[in-house]
Amino acid sequence: MVRRPLGNHHHGPDTLLVTSDATQTGPVTEVTETEPNELRNLIKGARVVLWDFDGPVCRLFAGHSAERVANDLASWLEGRGLHGLLTETERDSLDPHVVLRAVDRRHPGSDLVAELEERLTKEELRATATAMPTPYADPLIRTWTAVGSRLAVATNNSPRVVREYLDSRGLVSCFAPHIYGRTQELNHLKPHPHCIHRALNAMGAAPATALMIGDTPSDLLAARAAGVPFLGYARNERKGKLLRDAGAETVVDSLEPVLRAVRS
Repeated sequence: MVRRPLGNHHHGPDTLLVTSDATQTGPVTEVTETEPNELRNLIKGARVVLWDFDGPVCRLFAGHSAERVANDLASWLEGRGLHGLLTETERDSLDPHVVLRAVDRRHPGSDLVAELEERLTKEELRATATAMPTPYADPLIRTWTAVGSRLAVATNNSPRVVREYLDSRGLVSCFAPHIYGRTQELNHLKPHPHCIHRALNAMGAAPATALMIGDTPSDLLAARAAGVPFLGYARNERKGKLLRDAGAETVVDSLEPVLRAVRS
């Protein structure tokens, strides 16, 4: 097991999308006066906090390119003579989960899908060695646990990968046993709300008492389908625009104001 330092691996200040009174550096993102209250209300009502993994907790592929993994999966399929299995859009998506879902739609439950999923899991496990903690995620996870909230992971990544990473950060106890990731039923990947329903059912939590933290429109759609309030995390303007265009009402580009609100 690789034990990484507990620091945030972060240099320079974070800018905030939801705080109008923060000192900002770089481009200023337009905010509304109601957003800080929206953030506080989301946090105040959350007895259970559901985290997407790759994004809010860490950048899993920070040193292990997701684009390369997607290309390798596509090339592996082509090497088996399945040149026409992926559409050009799917081939060019550079997203491993797009490749995986596309194959599952055409060959559901097949050995081909099982082998492809295992190959992706092995690539994700390799990526944990160079994954970069999301700034403020570690202290936020510990603080939310300390104040009595219950945490779970609801992700499209392999649960083996999530446990490996959380163990390396000393965070498993903040989540275990509530880690709900990819299964052999790939049609249950988000935006399907399956992993969120699993978490809520296991924790005996009503959707209105939970909060989902995610960084993609599929996270938002899954939370919405499950009736769970949603907090968007966007590490750059492109991701923030995607979330807002999908209908996310509260989006932060740093977890620092969330940590501040939980502490208060």
